[in-house]
Amino acid sequence: MTTMKTFSAVVVATMASSAMAFAPAYTTQSASSTSLNGAMPSRKWDEMVVKSERSKAVPFLPRATALDGSMAGDVGFDPFFLSSIPKNFAGFIQPPSWEETEGISTIYWMREAELKHSRVAMLAVAGWLATDGALGVPIRFPGEAFSFASIPTAYNAHDILVDQGSMTFMLLAVGFVEFCTGAALVQTSKGELDREAGDFSFDPLNLMKGKSAEAKKTMQTKELANGRLAMLAFSGLATQAALGDAYHAPPYF
Repeated sequence: MTTMKTFSAVVVATMASSAMAFAPAYTTQSASSTSLNGAMPSRKWDEMVVKSERSKAVPFLPRATALDGSMAGDVGFDPFFLSSIPKNFAGFIQPPSWEETEGISTIYWMREAELKHSRVAMLAVAGWLATDGALGVPIRFPGEAFSFASIPTAYNAHDILVDQGSMTFMLLAVGFVEFCTGAALVQTSKGELDREAGDFSFDPLNLMKGKSAEAKKTMQTKELANGRLAMLAFSGLATQAALGDAYHAPPYF
């Protein structure tokens, strides 16, 4: 009888322990887990996007924090949220160890770069077409070195001019421009110059003189729209011209 009671006690104890394995366990582990979750730092993602608003260009994504519509040409297109990455770009133009600066934000640096590439692309497309005579009349520098006999097409120009040594002057000119624009960015990062990104006050025809803020923003948006189109156009033009010998000269197709 005693043996039977002992056996029954063992069975009950075994069943009880088995049942506990399937019961929800809110123990010290749960408490510590809750404590850890509460101590988790806020995600950087929460600072990079506005969850309550949608991107105008990509409606299924939240709006990037930096793209609030205040800048000219801002249509909310930033699917990778690059404009909201927290970064001080002043170190790219001046070592931080030299002196303390207010810094240059990511969106400011990106707009500066976009405008620079836009303006270069617009000049590049016009120059490529003009030197090849695609606009009706070929426009080239005087001299045998720049004639059609020496440089058959704009597609061949780079390599030929490098071999001639003419590109050295171009390199120096570009370097001078970059130095001057870099100086403006240094002043901006130090708070000594209050300027919009890409604004060098270059308006020899006074097209912006006396214009309202809305009219100025409209002109800036037009410049950006044409610049973005020019970047795409130059990529397509260079690619099409490189397809083969038959496509180096206009009409390129």
